[in-house]
Amino acid sequence: MDMIAPAGHPHDLLAGLRERLGPQAVLIGDEVPARNCNDWSASLPQMPIAVVRPLDAAGVSEAIAVCRDARLPFVPQGGLTGLCRGAAPEAGWVAISLERMVGIEEIDPAAATMTVKAGTPLETIQKAADDAGFFFPLDLGSRGSCAIGGNLGTNAGGNRVIRYGMTRELVLGVEVVLPDGTVITGLNKLLKNNAGYDLKHLFIGSEGTLGIITRVVLRLFPKPRSTMAALCALKDYAAVVALLDAARSGLGPLLSAFEVMWSDYWDVITERAGVRPPVGAGHGLYVLVEAQGTEESIDAPRFESWLEGLMARGLLADAAIAQSLAQVKAFWAVRDICSEFAQVLGPHLSYDIGLAVAGMDEFVRRCKARLAADIAGCESVHYGHIGDGNLHLVAWVSGPPVERQPKAAMDAIVYGLVREMGGSVSAEHGIGTLKKQWLGHARSEAEIALMRTLKRALDPDHLLNPGKVI
Repeated sequence: MDMIAPAGHPHDLLAGLRERLGPQAVLIGDEVPARNCNDWSASLPQMPIAVVRPLDAAGVSEAIAVCRDARLPFVPQGGLTGLCRGAAPEAGWVAISLERMVGIEEIDPAAATMTVKAGTPLETIQKAADDAGFFFPLDLGSRGSCAIGGNLGTNAGGNRVIRYGMTRELVLGVEVVLPDGTVITGLNKLLKNNAGYDLKHLFIGSEGTLGIITRVVLRLFPKPRSTMAALCALKDYAAVVALLDAARSGLGPLLSAFEVMWSDYWDVITERAGVRPPVGAGHGLYVLVEAQGTEESIDAPRFESWLEGLMARGLLADAAIAQSLAQVKAFWAVRDICSEFAQVLGPHLSYDIGLAVAGMDEFVRRCKARLAADIAGCESVHYGHIGDGNLHLVAWVSGPPVERQPKAAMDAIVYGLVREMGGSVSAEHGIGTLKKQWLGHARSEAEIALMRTLKRALDPDHLLNPGKVI
C-alpha cells in the first residue's frame, strides 16, 4: 500500500487542537516524551511530530480530524509494552496516546461485566474485579504497565488461556473510533447477541490498524476461592505431554495454567539470574501447574492427591507443591523472571510462536541446533504456555547491542521452521512491523488479500498506523 505523505509540519493545526483539548492534551516537538518514541521491542526509537492525549472518544475523533486535514499518519498508543513495534511511531507521525483515558466506569454485578477506558492498566482492572468480588483472568508479566486497549489490539494471551481463552473471549463490547473519525459505540453487555455482524472482532487483534479502541466491556468471572500450584520436574517431553493429559482429565475445569520450561531456561534463571526454585536442576523439562477452584477444603486435597498419584506412577522426577498463596506467587516468579531477561542476558531477540503441542519439542531441538550451527556464538532458551500451543524462544549472541544482533539470520531459521511445521509466527504478541515480512509463513495469500481489502475499506487514505501487519 502507498502511504500518503504528510504535508509539512502543521503546527498551527496542532496548536488549535491544543486550545480545544487543553494544554496537557497536545505535546509538540521537544515536549514529546521519550517513552512515546518506541515500545519494548528495543528497536531504534523514532520521534513523532506530536503526542495527543485525549480524555475520551470525542477527543480521539478531533485528533484524527487534524491528522486527516494535515495528511499526517497517526498511531494509537497504550502502555507501549508491545514487542513488535505495533504501537511505535515513525518520524513525523502523530501519536494518539490513551494514557489519560484511564478508569473503571462501571461494574455490573448482575451481568458480571466491567466497562473500562482503554488506557486502564491491566493490573488496575484485575484489582477492581477482585475488590468487587469477581475475577478478571487475563494475566501477563507486564500487567502493571500494559493497557487494556493494547491487550485487545494484540488479542493478548497470557498465562490462563488454557482455561479462559484469549482476550477476545473476555470481551463483550467495544467503543472504537474509525480512521475517518466516526465513533462507533458498541458497548454491548449481552453474552448472547447475534444481531448482525459482531463488529468488535474486526478490531480485536487488528493492532490499531482498523480503528482506535477507546472503551471496553469486559466479562468477569467468579473469584477463585482456592489456588493450588506445583512445580514439577520431568525427564523428557513425552512425560510433559502425559502430564498435560493427566492435568486435563484429572483436574478438569480447575486447571488454570500449564507452563513449561526447558532445561536451557532453567539453567539460565538459576545460574545467571540467581533464582533458587524448590526443584533442583539436572532434569529435562519443568512444568508449573496451577489449579483454581471454589472450595479450598475440597480442592486442595484433590490437587495433592492427584499429584501424589503422578509421583507414584513415576511420571514426575521431582515436584514441589505450594503450601500458601505466597508460595504460589514464588512459583510464578520462576516463570515470570523472563520479563527481566534484558538485565539477565543483555541484548537478545524474543520470539512468540504457535505450534502443535505434539511437535513442540522437535521444534526446540531442531531450532536450537540450527541457531548454534549457523550463527556463531548463538544461544537460546525456550519456555511457554504449552497447554495452549504457545512457545516462547529467546536467542542472542553475547556482546553486540540489540540493533547488531543477527536478526535476519535468526528470523530466517525460526520462522522457516515454523512454516515447515505448520505453526504461526505470532501466538499472542502480534505482527507489527517486525514480523510483517513473515506473515505469509502463517497466512495464505487469499487471507492476506482479504486483510488488505478490510484495511482499504476502513482506511482508504492509509493514515491509521500505516505499514503495520500488512
